[in-house]
Amino acid sequence: MNRIKAKFDDLRAKSTKGFIPFITAGDPDIETSLLICQKLADLGADVIEFGVPFSDPMADGPTIQRSSMRSLENGTTLSDVLMMAKRFRGSRDTPVVIFTYFNPVLRFGIDRFARTASEAGIDGVLLTDVIGDEADEVSQKLTEYGIDLISLAAPTTTDERLHTICANARGFIYAVSRAGVTGARVEMAANAEELCRRIRNFTDLPIAVGFGISTMQHVESVWQYGDAAVVGSAIVAEIEASPSPLDALKSVEAIVTHLLPQRS
Repeated sequence: MNRIKAKFDDLRAKSTKGFIPFITAGDPDIETSLLICQKLADLGADVIEFGVPFSDPMADGPTIQRSSMRSLENGTTLSDVLMMAKRFRGSRDTPVVIFTYFNPVLRFGIDRFARTASEAGIDGVLLTDVIGDEADEVSQKLTEYGIDLISLAAPTTTDERLHTICANARGFIYAVSRAGVTGARVEMAANAEELCRRIRNFTDLPIAVGFGISTMQHVESVWQYGDAAVVGSAIVAEIEASPSPLDALKSVEAIVTHLLPQRS
């Protein structure tokens, strides 16, 4: 059984909700990224998103854009991220989702990417800028290797489009809490709950809510109507503010401990 499905089945059996942290692989460096991901798994992450650095991250806000630039300046490639995932899989069983734009995958080669991702123990792939026929092609190839193509839905997504997304979705639905780009916010968008309600009209798949979740109160709010909360910019900002790799590791542990509510 795919690790993503097994994880959400386990969460439902325990009547609890999930925590999905995001990091940009290679920020501040690959070795520290690996240590951070291992620490996230040990702290109770249910799924971890490995962000692939990209030079034109249109869906990302300033915090994650800067982390991508730092990682690219370090020379991080998609191959490096997949190798990091393979090393992570050697010591941890937490499901891993690769978060990327289509261009790096296209340059790598779709078939080669699917095969290499499978060998690295990747469970899901989230492509922020692929829809329609391209998404179908990628999804079919990933499915051959037992990998889920995670689908995005936003408050602006029509019911007609939601029906199509949910009909082809696997793993979980990533519900974007608001229109715009990623980034920590003081308040959660009010339409996130309505989006989850609309999605549930079309699928029984788990729903993970992301974009703007940056406090324990946000996580607790999302857990009232979604199946998991995705936290990215709040964690990446702590890495950015850290003066050394060791400090980055300590800062991530501190912010996650502060963000993650107690679970039964």
